[in-house]
Amino acid sequence: MTDRLGHRQTAAMFTLMVLGREVPNPELKELVGFTLTGKERTQLNDSGYVDSEKSGRTFVHQLTDSGWAWCEKELGAKKPPPPRPQSTLCTVLYLVLGGFDDFRRARNLRLADVFGAVVSSAPAEDLESRIRVAYRELVKEPRGWVGLVDLRPKLGAPAAEVDAVLKRLSSEGKVHLVPEDNRKALTAADHEAAIRIGGEDNHLLSIEAL
Repeated sequence: MTDRLGHRQTAAMFTLMVLGREVPNPELKELVGFTLTGKERTQLNDSGYVDSEKSGRTFVHQLTDSGWAWCEKELGAKKPPPPRPQSTLCTVLYLVLGGFDDFRRARNLRLADVFGAVVSSAPAEDLESRIRVAYRELVKEPRGWVGLVDLRPKLGAPAAEVDAVLKRLSSEGKVHLVPEDNRKALTAADHEAAIRIGGEDNHLLSIEAL
């Protein structure tokens, strides 16, 4: 059996496995309801399972080769008990994952072959176009304001790449980025999703021409 990880650490590992790419904390929060921070993050980093890099005010995570190997061993263990806290759904999930692993092994596939193929088969879209599409989906009125905390999870791109494009578009006058006036309303996720320009954290985005 593999080294046992905590419940949230295991959930984070499997999420990174399925996505097969860098995942920023705001997106992780959107998908599984928590961020990978503190001791839970440093333990995964120290074990060599996950690489985490600071991008702006948030962390971006990606499985290492050792992390992929951990996932393969975890799925391949014979009826492994799920980490605590356990639930019926969690137990059933492990049974399903075990069946998937039998299927994978019978066809001599690696996890990266399965989930990496899903990611690489997605259409290669320009990140600027994805930002505009996501903005259109979120905005409630023409030239309205959209929170970066809501925008980022829809882009499927590393936070550093998103920041670079937003900064360029802002300098070109194609988008407007402003701080949230009501600072008391900001959550930890809002702070992590913010983009820092000119020494100021900006939380809201508006695009005039779509």
